[in-house]
Amino acid sequence: MKLANNRLRTLLAITLALTLTGPVAAFSLDSDLPINVSADSARLDDAKGIATYTGDVELIQGRTRLTADRVVLYRDVDGLSRVEASGKPARYQQPTRNGEGETDARALNITWSAAENLLTFERDAIIEQNGNLFRGDVIHYDTVRRVVTAEGGTKTETGSGRVEMVIQPRSTRSIQGSDGSSESQ
Repeated sequence: MKLANNRLRTLLAITLALTLTGPVAAFSLDSDLPINVSADSARLDDAKGIATYTGDVELIQGRTRLTADRVVLYRDVDGLSRVEASGKPARYQQPTRNGEGETDARALNITWSAAENLLTFERDAIIEQNGNLFRGDVIHYDTVRRVVTAEGGTKTETGSGRVEMVIQPRSTRSIQGSDGSSESQ
């Protein structure tokens, strides 16, 4: 059974990586664009390199947008190293790599790590992109290798506890029928 679960997880990761044309990076450290943050309140501990924003937080860099109830930014000598966001839910939005559509992700906790090139969506995680849907308790997205892994959680009254996905076909063609109706192929 464990071997089957490992094969299923590998297949899931491959499938998601092939269908998800997500962002190059959550917040690009190489970008010339500034990161703008607005919130109801803020606390900066410059010695530790930690900035905490609370209350209707909005973090924007270019067309990448993160909204949450609370956001903590961690800086080191190289600049921004980690972003932790929490909300009911926190929301992450970014145009897709090819510019056609948008990645719209929600979770109770969203974390971005520069060192690991990793976006993590935890607790009630949902990622939608061009009609594709990925849902799980935890979803990790490696922004460099473009690999997605998802984990289910505990079965509850409101959820199955399993990873769920809806993957749209790469292309559909409509054929006009003799009665004027159309069929998808």
